[in-house]
Amino acid sequence: MSERPEHFEPEEHPAAAERLRRAGWSEADLQREVIELEEKSATAARIFDLRRIIGGLFVLYGVILMITGLTDTDADIDKAQGININLWTGLGMLLLGLFFLAWLWLRPASHPTPTLPPEALGDEGGGAPRGE
Repeated sequence: MSERPEHFEPEEHPAAAERLRRAGWSEADLQREVIELEEKSATAARIFDLRRIIGGLFVLYGVILMITGLTDTDADIDKAQGININLWTGLGMLLLGLFFLAWLWLRPASHPTPTLPPEALGDEGGGAPRGE
């Protein structure tokens, strides 16, 4: 599978560029649309970062196990050879989940922010891209 270019380059896709020009789209409109889609994609990537999901689940299950460990009876602890396994496992899971969330907070996923080309900054077509 070939890699997609970062931005729409009309000279690389002449047929597509010609169809869009006939539909009333300028190159600046296309660049604006590409940048908007890249920003939406970056937002989705941050929302669904696996560190957030894994960290959240470990924190949730760790808290549940710690509560279970705090309410265990002596008979339950005796089954585990005198170790409150639910409490210790819950504490470990809680710490691991907090590690993932701290990692996410300290090193957030960063995506290069595209900049508009100079010709796209001028209001050529009245704001909204033509063709919609």
